[in-house]
Amino acid sequence: MKIIDAHAHLWLRQDAEVNGMKIQTLEGGKSLFMGELRQMIPPFIIDGRNTAEIFLSNMDYAQVSAAVITQEYIDGLQNDYLWEVQRRYPNRFLCCGMVDARQPGYLQHAEALIKQGFDGIKIPAERLIMPDRRVRLTCDEMMQMFRLMENNDVFLSVDLAAGDVQVAEMKEVIAECPRLRIAIGHFGMVTRPEWQEQIKLARHPNVMIESGGITWLFNDEFYPFAGAVWAIKEAASLVGIEKLMWGSDYPRTITAITYRMSYDFVFKSKLLNEAEKTLFLGENARKFYRFKELIELPYIKNMSE
Repeated sequence: MKIIDAHAHLWLRQDAEVNGMKIQTLEGGKSLFMGELRQMIPPFIIDGRNTAEIFLSNMDYAQVSAAVITQEYIDGLQNDYLWEVQRRYPNRFLCCGMVDARQPGYLQHAEALIKQGFDGIKIPAERLIMPDRRVRLTCDEMMQMFRLMENNDVFLSVDLAAGDVQVAEMKEVIAECPRLRIAIGHFGMVTRPEWQEQIKLARHPNVMIESGGITWLFNDEFYPFAGAVWAIKEAASLVGIEKLMWGSDYPRTITAITYRMSYDFVFKSKLLNEAEKTLFLGENARKFYRFKELIELPYIKNMSE
């Protein structure tokens, strides 16, 4: 089994603003996060640099062959660093570019990212619903960007607001751009009401669901996240296991668990058979993101074994 992480993050430094509130890297893995002090990454990353090399070490240890690097406004735009990562490690990472769709004029930026060579663009759509205004996924500039992406075979990575708040908009996008490959993150915001409505979007042939953040959403029950496995089973009953992909939401999730634990609860579950695990943990992502030449990684025993 070759494992692919469909939702992870990298940055050199957080320096961002969401709804007028700052997010900034501090020391010891901590960040100022919208008025609060948060443990953003593990405390042993003392300089706050969430680098590709640290992640590769985690991936090698956990036997994860490749990862899709997505983005979020709370981290700031990381396009320059992620393009460097993409060029340096083309067989291990597939990096998404990101535009700031909270302000008009992002279509030109998207054009530049596509011309540069990014294979995917991320839209943290839940951040487009702001206290004083809302940018709709169906507005003119957004739809122009989606058509541009469709015509250039650039996939869309998108995280939607909880529930069905943006589902109708996504249905319109899917209808207008039936060849646009779409990966919906955070497993539809599972654990929130009406999460199944996001999952049902994967009934369209060009749409997939990835589970980045699922261990965060089920954090209250903790490992082995039995509720998360049952949610995967429910989602599979709605759209088929071939429409679902594993994602870790690294590194934020590994402040509570190890990176390996972020998929090990699926690997060890008796509720899924081997074929389902193979599809969910890697094969579906390999096909959707078109990974080639995935490496095989040996299992290395811990000193405690």
